[in-house]
Amino acid sequence: MIVDFGGEGQPILLLHGLMGRATTWWTVAQWLKRYGHVYGLDARGHGRGPRGGPWTTEQFVDDAAEAVRSLGEPAIVIGHSMGGLHAWALAATHPELVRAVVVEDMAPDQRGRTVETWRGYFDSWPVPFQSLAHVREFFGSTGNYFAECVEERAGGYELIADLEDLYGIAAEWGERSYWSFVDGVKCPLLVVEAGLTAMPAGQQAELAARVPDGRHVVVEGAGHVVHDDAPDEYRGAVEAFLSEVLGR
Repeated sequence: MIVDFGGEGQPILLLHGLMGRATTWWTVAQWLKRYGHVYGLDARGHGRGPRGGPWTTEQFVDDAAEAVRSLGEPAIVIGHSMGGLHAWALAATHPELVRAVVVEDMAPDQRGRTVETWRGYFDSWPVPFQSLAHVREFFGSTGNYFAECVEERAGGYELIADLEDLYGIAAEWGERSYWSFVDGVKCPLLVVEAGLTAMPAGQQAELAARVPDGRHVVVEGAGHVVHDDAPDEYRGAVEAFLSEVLGR
């Protein structure tokens, strides 16, 4: 499902992270409208996106490619975490659809990591949450983000995405390297790395360095959701990049 945030001109497509949805980008979309017509995509298994796999990067890229084609011209694609992977893979495999890419805190090679460590964390959540205020209180600095990822059901608020689907998606990241996609990116690319990233050290800088027109910014003190943790720094980095790409 595509969410239309408004604006005019150059299409800008926002791809969210694992367990998120398009509306997690709402605040960012408001200032992005200065640069074009902003859309968000609910990924497969998330939000109001289609259910059912396969849970492969290629399937997510095909979905994103279909979304861009529906916009009528090449898009600037901005992705957070999982969405960042899908953004650079889209640029590599469908260069005619992507004008530029922004990647937020995602690394190309996480082989060896498993979803088992996540299971204990997710099992610790007080689900169902009693209210959206409860969600925000529990998640602290990322509370607004997670408030967009839940829906009200009979017993309270629960994740819209199914946890088993999320485990299936993330499992692939522990088994594959995505450097081959990185090496296929020929358009301008910006990597925004969280200063407190949990990604393997050095990979995001290398990601940018391996793209001919790539650049890398570290936002000190920011956690994985940089656009929420350090909104001003994130906005400054992205606006400078877009101004260059669009010739403003």
